[in-house]
Amino acid sequence: MPEVARGLLDTSVVVDIDRVDPASLPDESAIAALTLAELAAGPHAAKTEDERARRQDRLQWAAATWDAVPFGAEAARAYGRVFAATRAAGRTPRARLPDLLIASTAAAHNIPLYTRNPTDFDGLAEIITVVAV
Repeated sequence: MPEVARGLLDTSVVVDIDRVDPASLPDESAIAALTLAELAAGPHAAKTEDERARRQDRLQWAAATWDAVPFGAEAARAYGRVFAATRAAGRTPRARLPDLLIASTAAAHNIPLYTRNPTDFDGLAEIITVVAV
């Protein structure tokens, strides 16, 4: 029986889902609770009513489509490794907090992270598999 591809979708994939080739996505996908948090903040950051409505629609769609993977104790422990690897790569970890917490969630669950912004996760190759879509 063939192995089913599983993956955690980064916020960038969820936001741009209409522009992503479905063949580039895993057979089974999930989102991190932190992605849901970023999507929940989105409508409040919109500059126009139309954009606010579009972002609210995306939030509701994502919440109805996936059960968000929580950021638990294992992900908190993984964050230490992610933080250290990011710093060792010469990057500023604190400026990338949501991305790194999502990466920590992927590490804790040992699943690849699918993203439209693979450079956001530079330096993490020994901790997670990053799949550019």
